[in-house]
Amino acid sequence: MSTRIQRRPVDFSSGRFASDTPKILQRVLLGRGIVSEEALDHSLSRLQKPETMRGLDTAVTLLLEAVRARQKIVIVGDFDADGATSCTLGVLALSAMGAQGVEFLVPNRFDFGYGLTPEIVEVARESSPDVLITVDNGISSIDGVAAAKAAGMTVIVTDHHLPGSELPDADAIVNPNQPDCDFPSKHLAGVGVLFYLLSRLRTALQACGWFEQSAMAPPNMAEYLDLVALGTVADLVPLDHNNRILVHQGIARIRSGRCRPGICALLEVAGRDQRRLSTTDIGFILGPRINAAGRLDDIGTGIRCLLTGDTDEARVLAGELDRLNRDRKAIEQGMQREALTALEALRLEGDIPWSLCLYDANWHQGVVGILASRIKEKFHRPVIAFAEGDNGLVKGSARSIPGLHIRDALSDVAAANPELISKFGGHAMAAGLSLRAENLGVFRDAFEQVVRNRLDKNQLHAVIDSDGELDIRDYNLQTATLLRACAPWGQAFPEPIFDGEFLLLQQRIVGERHLKMVLSPPQAPQLVLDAIAFNVDTSLWPQAVRRVRLAYKLDVNEFRGRESLQLLVNLLEAV
Repeated sequence: MSTRIQRRPVDFSSGRFASDTPKILQRVLLGRGIVSEEALDHSLSRLQKPETMRGLDTAVTLLLEAVRARQKIVIVGDFDADGATSCTLGVLALSAMGAQGVEFLVPNRFDFGYGLTPEIVEVARESSPDVLITVDNGISSIDGVAAAKAAGMTVIVTDHHLPGSELPDADAIVNPNQPDCDFPSKHLAGVGVLFYLLSRLRTALQACGWFEQSAMAPPNMAEYLDLVALGTVADLVPLDHNNRILVHQGIARIRSGRCRPGICALLEVAGRDQRRLSTTDIGFILGPRINAAGRLDDIGTGIRCLLTGDTDEARVLAGELDRLNRDRKAIEQGMQREALTALEALRLEGDIPWSLCLYDANWHQGVVGILASRIKEKFHRPVIAFAEGDNGLVKGSARSIPGLHIRDALSDVAAANPELISKFGGHAMAAGLSLRAENLGVFRDAFEQVVRNRLDKNQLHAVIDSDGELDIRDYNLQTATLLRACAPWGQAFPEPIFDGEFLLLQQRIVGERHLKMVLSPPQAPQLVLDAIAFNVDTSLWPQAVRRVRLAYKLDVNEFRGRESLQLLVNLLEAV
């Protein structure tokens, strides 16, 4: 797979920046469609107001009555980090508002599959709930909501996934992506949607005198922003301004130690410095450990780790999550080797397809999503990895590339082949589906045709969007620190990447596959820069090279209390 560098177009005349705003910062922000420093204001007062969120007031009214009447509430979540943080937020905040005996229930993915199904409603009935709240799911649970309503439950759906052609008949639906919802930030994660709902509920309870009557202090909702930040980043939703505010505020709390003991314990077991936490740490350290519980066992372990207020218990649970994550890695690596072997055989026969549908009866159902991501990164094609399900079904997890809305692509397949897919749902870049095992070949052909209809062949090549070449004066700690202060970086607000050619003065392999380099820009050979490229294929990299082309990020490297500039290399080519 070839990768090309594409520089972001920048029109400096469109900016409304202060006169003293550094040119490099203007360039980075304009390249992301931001025309003023206002987008870097991450104060909570800049959050979008909730008034335009459809269904919010109805849900608040129902929960207000439930809390005041001390009704039983059960929260049904999803088995990933967004679902886990949503469940934790719901239990903690509702309990802090005086709700009695709030419980959570997450369907085991292997026994019940995804979402609020009639089967999971039967399990929920054992707790005799008056109110059932879905978090990070429910918008497609037509039958599950109907079953809960038939059982006499009040049903509140909170979700952020895209709805289908039919909405469930819930008592209230809170989802910024449902029809006729005018809330401007459509990219909230499930935990973000619930945060808005519970913040509004707290205001309503305070207005009616509930906290005063109950002789209790109203909870400070900002105390839950560590959970909101974790769920938002781990779910890979686009970081629009609203989400950046939530994530920035949550990260600030974690860095200062004002967070759940479980988050501290997970960082501790991973050997990460809590004071320097970044979105990368959330995405690659915290999220995977919580997700590992849902992938291999029971997400309840992750939820209990986040719920507990006891430091010792948090450490025990974090250790269990760390072990599960190591097991997940081992399983994933084996599956990846098998998938790559199959794809290599396919490549030898000719050009590989525009889409990749992979299946092995022995693959782990909880890990196929990660496998799809890894294969997508290697071949830059939409990938669906399938594992064996129950009752003759195979369950697939899909990952897409820029330019292909994967859920819409599955919708095209379903429209052209009405009986082919049993069920599906998801986002632009990730989705899940089930179908009969014997139909896998038909689906593979139908999906390939849809992908060819929706994509141009040029989109099958990976592209690194670069912010251009750095001026010699910008190779310093001040620039790296300036850009770091613009964080949080993430989906749809990517960390700045620059490109250029360098003289390669020194190189050596560290840690088996990482290439440490000493470089100089050709136009300033007196300037010496440290750089590192991770996971270099040492069997292919030419040792005699004297000039390289890089795409890289500026990093502040801290070693023994000393900070220095380092280039983190994303793309390395010999010139």
